[in-house]
Amino acid sequence: MRNITFRKLFIVLTCFSLPIIASSQSVNSDKNKLPEIGVVASDTLTIDKEVLVGNAIMRQLRGQAPIIHDPVLNEYIQDLGNKLVVQADNAKFPFTFFTLNNSTINAFAFFGGHVGIHSGLITQADSESELASVFAHEVAHVTQRHLARANQAQKRSAPLQIATLIGGILLAMADPEAGVAAISAGNAGAAQSRINYTRNMEQEADNIGIAMLARAGFDPQGAPAFFGKLAVQNRGSSKELEFLRTHPVPENRISETRARAATYGSRSVPPSLQFQLAKARVIARYEGNPQRNISYFAYQLQNQQYVIREAALYGLALSYFEAEQYASAYQILSELLANQPENLFYLDAMTDVYIQRNMPKKAIELLKPIWSFKPQNKVLALNLANAMIKDQQFAPAIQILRDILLVDPEHYLSYTLLIDAYTGTGQKREMYKASAERFSLVLAYPQAIDELNFAYNETGEDYLEKQRIKARIQQFRNRMETLERL
Repeated sequence: MRNITFRKLFIVLTCFSLPIIASSQSVNSDKNKLPEIGVVASDTLTIDKEVLVGNAIMRQLRGQAPIIHDPVLNEYIQDLGNKLVVQADNAKFPFTFFTLNNSTINAFAFFGGHVGIHSGLITQADSESELASVFAHEVAHVTQRHLARANQAQKRSAPLQIATLIGGILLAMADPEAGVAAISAGNAGAAQSRINYTRNMEQEADNIGIAMLARAGFDPQGAPAFFGKLAVQNRGSSKELEFLRTHPVPENRISETRARAATYGSRSVPPSLQFQLAKARVIARYEGNPQRNISYFAYQLQNQQYVIREAALYGLALSYFEAEQYASAYQILSELLANQPENLFYLDAMTDVYIQRNMPKKAIELLKPIWSFKPQNKVLALNLANAMIKDQQFAPAIQILRDILLVDPEHYLSYTLLIDAYTGTGQKREMYKASAERFSLVLAYPQAIDELNFAYNETGEDYLEKQRIKARIQQFRNRMETLERL
C-alpha cells in the first residue's frame, strides 16, 4: 500500500541522545542501578500526565511532520522495537515506533513511549543489530524518564505548556525545499540548554541500551559499529550529520561504548531478510528517483553485490512499480511470492500492482485466503480493504476498517480509507464522523467539531445519533481545555 501523508512539512526533533546503544544481561548491575522509575520526576510529571503529553505531541506530529503511513514499514519497526521493549525494565506503557520520511540520520524519543526514526537511519544501517541499537538507546531514554528528570533538575515550577514543549524542546523547523534537517545554532543551543542532558544520563542510556540489545538476541557490537561509522562519516563531511548534532559524540564516549559492548562479546547473527526488505523499500519508495533506483538494484543483482538476493529483487520490483513499469514489477513479485506466498512485503507490493493495473479482484483473491487466517494483521487487512474499496465492495471494506479501529482507535490510515469507503457509499454522516476523528488525530479539534456539526445535520430524526454526536463534540472541547491546562 502506498504511503499517505497528511501534510508535507519537514520537522526535526532534537532528541535525547545518541542512538547507539544496546543490550544484554547486566554485568555490573550496581553500575546500572537507577532510581525507581515510579518515583523519579514524579513531582514534575506523573506517569499519567507523561502519557497525556506524549499523545498530544504525537498528534501534533501527525499534522506537521512527514510521517510515513506505510503499513509494511510500520509493522516491521514496531515488531523490532517490541523485541527490545520486552527486555526493558520499568516499561510503564506500550511503546509506539514510527518513521519520518527524511533521509538524514536521526532518531528521537519523547513522553509516553513514543520513538521515532528518520528513514535515512534504515538505509544507512548495515545490519539489523545496528538499527536495533538505535531503538534500544531511545527506549532507555524513555524508561529512565530522562526528559522528565531533566525538567525536574531545572526546578521548573511553571506548568508544562504543550506549545512550549513542542516548539522549544522537541521541534525545530527544517528546510522543506532542501529536505535537510538543519537546525540553526541558536535553536539547537537553546533546546540543548533546556533539555540539559548530563553525561550521566547519556551513559545510562548507553549502558542500559546495550544490555537490552544483547538480551533481545542482537549483536551488542552493532552499537559501537554504528556509532563509530557515524563519527567517521562526520569527520569527512563539511556539514555535521544531523544525528551527531542532536546526539553529541565525543571520542571518549565512543570508546566507552565499545568497551561496554565488549563485556557481552560478539554474537553471530545471520542477516535479516526483513531488515533488508525494509531497507530496499525505503530506497525504492522514498529516496532517489525510479530510473536511478532501477539502475541501482539492477547493478546489485548483476554483480552479486547484495546481502540477500531476494531483497535486491524486491527493491528492483518496487523501482519498476514507481516507474510505472507494472509488467516488470509483476514478473519479479510473482517469482518472490512463489517462494514465500505469505511474505507481507511481497503481498503489499503485488496488491499495489494489481490495483494500478485495474485488477482489484485479483488482489482480493490473493489476500483474502491469507487474511482469513490472520484477520488481526494490519498489513493484510489494510491492503484487502483498499482493494475492496477500489472494487467498490464498500460494505466489507468498512467492516474490516472498523475492526482495526476497535483495536487501534488512533490508526490514521484506517480513517483515511474509511472516509473513501463512506464517500463511495454516499453515507455522508459516517464520512463526516470519520473525518472528524482523523482531524482529532492531528490536534485539529476545531475542524473536527466542524465535521461533527456537518454530521449532525445529516442525522434527520435519529435522536440517539444526535445525542452521540453532541457528546463527541463535548469530548473534543474537553480535550482542548485539558491541553490548555497542561
